[in-house]
Amino acid sequence: MRIGIVVDSTCDLPAEYIQGNNVVLLPITVRIGDAVLADHRDEEATLSFLHAHVAERGHEAETVPYSVEQIRDLFLGKLVVDYDHVFCLTVTKTRSPIHEHAVQASFAILNDYKPIRQAAGYNSPFALRVIDSQNLFAAQGIGVVEAVRMRRAGAGVQQIRERLEELALNTHGYMVPRDLYYLRNRARTKGDRSVSLFSAALGTALDIKPVLHCHRGETAPAGKIKGFEPAVQKLFDFTIQRIHVGLMTPTLCVSYGGELAELRALPGYARLREVCAANDIELHESVMSLTGMVNVGKGAVVVGFAAAPHKFA
Repeated sequence: MRIGIVVDSTCDLPAEYIQGNNVVLLPITVRIGDAVLADHRDEEATLSFLHAHVAERGHEAETVPYSVEQIRDLFLGKLVVDYDHVFCLTVTKTRSPIHEHAVQASFAILNDYKPIRQAAGYNSPFALRVIDSQNLFAAQGIGVVEAVRMRRAGAGVQQIRERLEELALNTHGYMVPRDLYYLRNRARTKGDRSVSLFSAALGTALDIKPVLHCHRGETAPAGKIKGFEPAVQKLFDFTIQRIHVGLMTPTLCVSYGGELAELRALPGYARLREVCAANDIELHESVMSLTGMVNVGKGAVVVGFAAAPHKFA
C-alpha cells in the first residue's frame, strides 16, 4: 500500500528532510502590509523575510492557512492518485483552523475521488486520516518522523494510525521566547490573553523568561528563569535528563527563530547534541517556520519530544 504523509508548514523539520522523505506540505501564507510570502519551509526565504519584515511589524502579520477548497483540490488533483492512504498531521486545533479545514475537506475528497482514481487506472479505495498532533512547531515534527520511519519499515495503516494517536497524547513542546512584549502583542491580535501587559512588563524589566509547555493542545508556563541564555540552558539540560530517563521515540526536534549558527552557539546546546549522538537519538534542527516566527517572535527556541508524564524541573 502506498502511504502518504501530509503536514502544514508550521511543522518544524528541515526542508531536506521533508523533501527527501516525500512529505507533502500544506503551505501557510504570511502577509505583513504589502509583503506576502507562502511558507514552503525554504530557510533562505524565511530568514530574508524575517530580517526585512518580521522584526519590526511581525505582530501585525496575517497568516492564511490552506482553505477547505485548497486542501480538497490538492488531494483530488494529485494525492488520491499518488497514494492509497494518506495521514494528514496538523498543528494543534486549539491554535489553528488547519485541522478543521482538513476534516471538512476530507468529506468532499472521499466523496469525489473514485472517478479520478479510476481514470488513472486504480480501482482500489482511497482512505484519508486527519490527525491532530496536539502540538506545534518542533514538537509537531515528532509524529511526522515516526510516520516516515514506520512507513519505511513497512508498517500497516492501522499500526501507524494507532502509533500517531498515541504520540499525539504524549508529545511535549517546550519554548523559551526572547521578547515578551512581542509575544503579548501578537497573542492579543489573535484573542489570546495568556500573556498580560503586567507580566510582559515585569518579565522584561527583570529579564525573566518563561519556559512555555505545550501538551495535548494546551500551553502554559512550566517555569520562569532570569535571563534568556540561562533559561535556554535550563531547557537543554532538562531535555538531556529526559533522554537519560527514556523517550518514547528516538527523536528530538529543535527549532530556532533565526540563523541556526545562533542556535548552535547557545550555552548547553553542544552538550545536547553530544548526548543525542551518544544515545542514538535522531536530532532534527531547523529554522522555525515563518508562521511560527510571526506568532512568537524571532529568536525563540523550541524543543519537542515524546515522553511519559513528567514535570519541568
